[in-house]
Amino acid sequence: MKLSVPDYILAIRSYVPGKPLPELKREYGIEDAIKLASNENPLGPSPRAVAAIQSALGQLHRYPDGGGFELTHRLAEKLRVAPENIVLGNGSDEIIGMLTQVLLRPGDQALMPWPSFSMYDITARCAGATPVGVPLKAQALDLRDVQKQITPSTRMIFLNNPHNPTGTIIFRDALDDFIETLPAPIVVVLDEAYIEFVRDSRCPRSLDYLDSGKAVAGLRTFSKAYGLAGLRIGYGVMPPDLAELLHRIRMPFNANSLAQTAAMAALTDEAFLNRTLELVHTGLDFMYQALDQLGVQYWRSQANFFLIDLGRSADEVFEALLAQGVIVRSMTSYGLPDCIRVNVGLPDENRRLIESLKKVLGV
Repeated sequence: MKLSVPDYILAIRSYVPGKPLPELKREYGIEDAIKLASNENPLGPSPRAVAAIQSALGQLHRYPDGGGFELTHRLAEKLRVAPENIVLGNGSDEIIGMLTQVLLRPGDQALMPWPSFSMYDITARCAGATPVGVPLKAQALDLRDVQKQITPSTRMIFLNNPHNPTGTIIFRDALDDFIETLPAPIVVVLDEAYIEFVRDSRCPRSLDYLDSGKAVAGLRTFSKAYGLAGLRIGYGVMPPDLAELLHRIRMPFNANSLAQTAAMAALTDEAFLNRTLELVHTGLDFMYQALDQLGVQYWRSQANFFLIDLGRSADEVFEALLAQGVIVRSMTSYGLPDCIRVNVGLPDENRRLIESLKKVLGV
């Protein structure tokens, strides 16, 4: 079948997710595999969210609230913003797609860190725009380098804070200066998928800029800290005029009823969130100490994952760890062929990773 497809669509490389556990079981026959590749919550979902879903199952024959009224208002109350500032999405990925669909045209330019989350590149290309990657320095983004890449064609700038895949952050003073000097037509998309895990007080929040007069859109998700990745529920916080544009193109019922129900319950589950943060921070510190003892290089992270420099082929180490039932993420496709990204698991899983790495690296 011969199709007429724009060249900018043909140039897109599909997003490649982390290897799922069932696939490892099929390929290697390993029953007790662990997955530390997709930055998921090792505790599972919020118990309150699970209970809320179970109570709502009898209403699956009804369409969801298309506007997400109750969840939007609960988020607004928690974040101390107006409901008009919030747009719900099928994961924060959908918000990224809506922003690029509304704001970008063929010939426009979108800046983004490189390496970073590949959906920035993919959604910009879907709009016919040109994605421009700004290389990291010492695994962190220097906003001065971003500024140098701004042209009259620049319409959007993606920043993720904490950064994926490095876990580094942009500091408040640098972001303040950057946003203050930004030309008015440019929209800054500040992806905060891991913001709950940050321990450094110098990390800014997108909410700090909501009333700045600049077009700053913050993205957040229930996938990580709240353990609802399988439900695909996220949201954007942005100026009302920008939110209204996204609502014009938002698909009907894009946030399903169980996702909305679970998210509302998860927002009240402070005990679960605190357990998650304690587990992640303790797990990071344990693995830092273990890698220090092994003499393996890594970067300290403000997220629930961190980057390890193996000094050898990441793909080879990835395959060797798979054979031991440990799934991590090779960073070769991110332009880091010697690095893997590992998220924090349960204590036993963290120990198993370290022991498996010892065997693979021969240290």
